[in-house]
Amino acid sequence: MFTIEHEFDATVITLIDEGEAPLHEDVVIESHDGGATISQMDPDTEEVLYIQLSMHQLKELSAALNLPEGVYRIRPTGKDQSS
Repeated sequence: MFTIEHEFDATVITLIDEGEAPLHEDVVIESHDGGATISQMDPDTEEVLYIQLSMHQLKELSAALNLPEGVYRIRPTGKDQSS
């Protein structure tokens, strides 16, 4: 299950683990102009862990989810070369 919320300066997606135990803590993905922040509570330390991704890294991750094993490079399309 997941939720999507549009806030003033970001879109927040929360992935909620369902199914059989053991379940994992929720994953929160906050997408904003500068990239994305992924966070998840560490159940052992009860601290929130953060990962910052640039928009380019986010595009690569999105592409990687649908590709077979291998090494890839995303080439600029011409309209988005300044990023």
